[in-house]
Amino acid sequence: MDFSIPEDIQATLVEIDAFIEAEIKPLEEQDDNIRFFDHRREWARTDFENGGVPRADWEELLREMRRRADKAGWLRLALPTEFGGQGASNLKMALIREHMAAKGLGLHNDLQNESSIVGNFPTVLMMRDFGTPEQIKTWMPGFLDGTKRLAFGLTEPNHGSDATYLETTAFQDGDEWVISGMKRWNSGLHHATHDIIFARTSGTPGDPKGISAFLVPTDAPGFKVEFFWWTFNMPTDHAEVSMKDVRVGADALFGRLDHGLELAQHFVHENRIRQAASSLGAAQFCIDEAVKYSNTRVTWGKKLSVNQGIQFPLVELHTEAAMLRQLVRYTAWMLDHKHHMEVTHLVAMCNYRANRLACDAADRAMQTCGGMGYSRHMPFEHIYRHHRRYRITEGSEEIQMRKVASNLFGFGRQPKEQK
Repeated sequence: MDFSIPEDIQATLVEIDAFIEAEIKPLEEQDDNIRFFDHRREWARTDFENGGVPRADWEELLREMRRRADKAGWLRLALPTEFGGQGASNLKMALIREHMAAKGLGLHNDLQNESSIVGNFPTVLMMRDFGTPEQIKTWMPGFLDGTKRLAFGLTEPNHGSDATYLETTAFQDGDEWVISGMKRWNSGLHHATHDIIFARTSGTPGDPKGISAFLVPTDAPGFKVEFFWWTFNMPTDHAEVSMKDVRVGADALFGRLDHGLELAQHFVHENRIRQAASSLGAAQFCIDEAVKYSNTRVTWGKKLSVNQGIQFPLVELHTEAAMLRQLVRYTAWMLDHKHHMEVTHLVAMCNYRANRLACDAADRAMQTCGGMGYSRHMPFEHIYRHHRRYRITEGSEEIQMRKVASNLFGFGRQPKEQK
């Protein structure tokens, strides 16, 4: 078996690095843009007087980065060719995401904003696979030019992982749907034009069937952003949303009636494997930086790195990263060759372990670098605060472990042979 990176993907990584050095690094360093990445970053990025949402100048810099990346042909790499992309495989995207996160904090790949020179467009793929021809014709140009922006409204105040118990409801009234309910952690609503709202349209609480998805305009009467939740990692775009008798047309139904959770599953599988790759890359960055620091820091007349108390924890993390790397790549390859539900347990393994590893590696890097590691003059606290949320969002690690257990123990079906 050949475990090396395919030549074409390795060539892509080299080209990406050259683009970053030529176009993105100079942009990051001009006009004091570095304030968004050094010890001032949280204050530079956050509009504390406006609910804690991202500052306009920060998001303008991200837009300029994406504009340059799109012009150079990188931004849409993962999109199908009919949408101006190159149809990059899950394996290629996983390798790219790991590679860029391993480069550390920078404008090329800011994980806090899920913003990168190589874009991740799960909502575009959802529209391609679940949208009607009319919706695709209407939405696709807007997705790509920024005139249509989607938020994702699944979680509710009383329901997170137990999504089949949603209390938001939708019923038909003539040619319209009427939606009422609440959503929490509804990300992206500070600039979204529409929100994907998941609501129960039939069935009873706990039934996976009977939940539908709707494309709801954020300026619709009765749709209200109550406030934005302030979080461990700022700025925030995580809204609390209320809906009271919000009316949308029949064309707002997104996907099959009563089968809206299909869209949610589609969204998280590709997101989770790419997030796993990013977390792995961030973990390796922390490990490498801690090793570099310990090799230069002198205490009691000798390098810090000669102490086994420094060596062994980093050795364990480095070993786990090496093992996880092969699982992530194998799983990404399987996603390219199998239906995503056939490998959902592998995606779950990758995601929960990688997100935990990123937190462990950032914590160990802080400990290794001492007071400097704890300060905001090094990036470890930022990496920790960002990646800590992924142990909860898009499927908590407990839910993902339950998914692995379901496959391992055969709950609800016959267990498959592990390869």
